[in-house]
Amino acid sequence: MSAVIHPTALIDARAQLGANISIGAYSIIGPDVEIGDNTWVGPHVVINGPTRIGRDNRIFQFASLGEQPQDKKYAGEPTTLEIGDRNTIREFCTFNCGTAQDVGVTRLGDDNWIMAYVHLAHDCQIGNRTIFANNAQLAGHVHVGDWAILGGFTVVHQFVRIGAHSMTAMGTILLQDLPPYVTAAGNPSAPHGINSEGLKRRGFSSAGIMAIKRAYKTVYKSGLKLEEALAALAPEVEKVAELAPFADFLAQPGRGIIR
Repeated sequence: MSAVIHPTALIDARAQLGANISIGAYSIIGPDVEIGDNTWVGPHVVINGPTRIGRDNRIFQFASLGEQPQDKKYAGEPTTLEIGDRNTIREFCTFNCGTAQDVGVTRLGDDNWIMAYVHLAHDCQIGNRTIFANNAQLAGHVHVGDWAILGGFTVVHQFVRIGAHSMTAMGTILLQDLPPYVTAAGNPSAPHGINSEGLKRRGFSSAGIMAIKRAYKTVYKSGLKLEEALAALAPEVEKVAELAPFADFLAQPGRGIIR
């Protein structure tokens, strides 16, 4: 099936559209934009390039994708935005391209549920199957792991890392890294246990969840310094595969974890 393009939409001749595409009224698709098969673009959407969008995405009205980064150092370098497959991107979202000071690409993976007014700044790297509630705001260079959930009005400082399967409450202000599995809330954010219900829904075993809870207590409740906590966790990490992402995240340099 060929593309279905509303007569008021403006499509640059250099844009590449896949099969069974739908482009709504008054949307603008710029040059160097690629959109994969079966993607639906609503009315009043603006997509600038270079931007690559995969297949089976749904992009709602008034979204702005692939615009120049909001970075004073940006000098027109050919940086890009990449969006994977089967994402839902709701109203008024803004995703910017990357910068030459980082990898040059802002990325959103597959199967993500991105609600209204979400901002992904330059060079953000978002995994798969995440949920960003309304008005979640990510500054530049933020990395988010698979299955992470950001509550409404979560605000994330630049260069912060958010681990897989973690979760924030509404109105959380993340100024430091949030480890995998951990839930956070507050301004500034504080840890509030692990995302045990989410782990159950994703098929984690009872033994694995209990091991993660023990690891959380070692890091957050024992009074140990982080280096001491990592040393104490080492024997368990060798025995329980689910702990490896947690320990690896803690061992990487960053902005420091919330504690």
